Amino acid sequence: MPKEKEKPSAAQEAFSWAITIAIAFGAALFVKNFIIINATIPSGSMENTIMTGDRLIGNRLAYIRKAPQRGDIVIFKYPDDESQKFVKRVIGLPGETVEIIDAKIYIEGSRVPLEEDYLKDEWTAAAGPYYFEVPEDSYLVLGDNRNHSVDARVWQNQYVARDKILGKAVFRYYPFKEAGSLYKD
Repeated sequence: MPKEKEKPSAAQEAFSWAITIAIAFGAALFVKNFIIINATIPSGSMENTIMTGDRLIGNRLAYIRKAPQRGDIVIFKYPDDESQKFVKRVIGLPGETVEIIDAKIYIEGSRVPLEEDYLKDEWTAAAGPYYFEVPEDSYLVLGDNRNHSVDARVWQNQYVARDKILGKAVFRYYPFKEAGSLYKD
């Protein structure tokens, strides 16, 4: 006759649960600190792409093998106060010159302005002229709501260093009815 399994003691059961909870907690911390980044949007500087109060998930691994690209929405440490996280769109890449003239952006002296179908409204405030020489290890970022965005046009430290970019914003998870990718691809 087969021998009956012994039931674990209360202490063994509690220890088993504690180990399971510790592993789950460790896995969650690992994912939060090395794979994803969470951001809550406090202002309207990225409207209509991202609205005030939206909550986003960013991919911390997005730029391990490739550099940020023009048009990417990035989560980064604010250059004038690194204790704050900001979310803006990449406009100028390392080593480029960027001119803003009459609300049009010209990259590397191009005569054709950058196409920006993501802008909220007609850009009328702080519309130039501005001239930027993006350092080799940095990026120029601007908000999509240019009439109401505090961005490189007014920051003391105008550029975001590559190592201060925390991740690529990829997914809106709140409000739930607006959940989905931030990119039209």
